[in-house]
Amino acid sequence: MNNRAAAFAQAVRGPIMLITVGVLFALHQKGVIEIQRSWPLILIVVGIMKLLERMYVTPAPPSQPPPPRPMEGRPQ
Repeated sequence: MNNRAAAFAQAVRGPIMLITVGVLFALHQKGVIEIQRSWPLILIVVGIMKLLERMYVTPAPPSQPPPPRPMEGRPQ
């Protein structure tokens, strides 16, 4: 799990989406599938890309809240 893999997954998201949309338009032109019925495939591709990105991103360690400071000017 390194940042290079996460950066690669984010970098290929756009080109993969363009290829997917292009293939869907080509299939529509050939009469194989209607473009109105292809939106689930686009959602599936977006979901797979998001899963790949999350798989390669290392989670940030939980941050500790700062310790409380005593209020100045008020007697305790």
